[in-house]
Amino acid sequence: MSGGEPAVIDAGEIGSGEPPEAVNADRVLVAAVLAGTRGAFETLVRDHQRLCWHIINRMVRHPDDTRELCQDTFLRVHRYLHQYRFESALKTWIGQVAYSVARRHLERKRIPIAEPAADEDSVSFVERVADDFDLEAASADAELGAVLRDEIEALPPLQRTVLTLYHFDEEPIAEIARITGLTAGTIKSHLFRCRARLRGRLQARLGEME
Repeated sequence: MSGGEPAVIDAGEIGSGEPPEAVNADRVLVAAVLAGTRGAFETLVRDHQRLCWHIINRMVRHPDDTRELCQDTFLRVHRYLHQYRFESALKTWIGQVAYSVARRHLERKRIPIAEPAADEDSVSFVERVADDFDLEAASADAELGAVLRDEIEALPPLQRTVLTLYHFDEEPIAEIARITGLTAGTIKSHLFRCRARLRGRLQARLGEME
């Protein structure tokens, strides 16, 4: 690889859905890391460590494990970066690595990752059950927010991760599906079931507090 600037690539070559400037920035950064450019890998880590931490922390819920697994994630990213083919955004690919690392960690500890999702055909029914629950409004209320955080913590790892990525990190369903390897319909099913469960648990908890 030459020491000059990497060529700018047409974003149409890539099916990531990212804007051309983001695609080209990914290519420039990856080329710099692979070329051993000073500070390039540190830039990659700095750009993506927040997403990595959020995915892993929401899966494992243990700060020491999260820290170690984040380090493992970026070691894997560095080791396998030459295999990255720009079929998704760099952010998505790193998110996939982080999710895979966290999932394997839970599997080794024999911790159940998720409750079974409803069939995609039943999503519309579950959506009707949960569609009047405003999660963002509940989290903004001081009293409701404290109860809500406790209930979110009690969700299984996958549902907790999907819910927070969608509602609090504002990641689109398609992006969460790419990171987790699940279908968009399955992600929707997890989201709607979580919302229905949280609404029911909030109502029960508030009733106990009256």
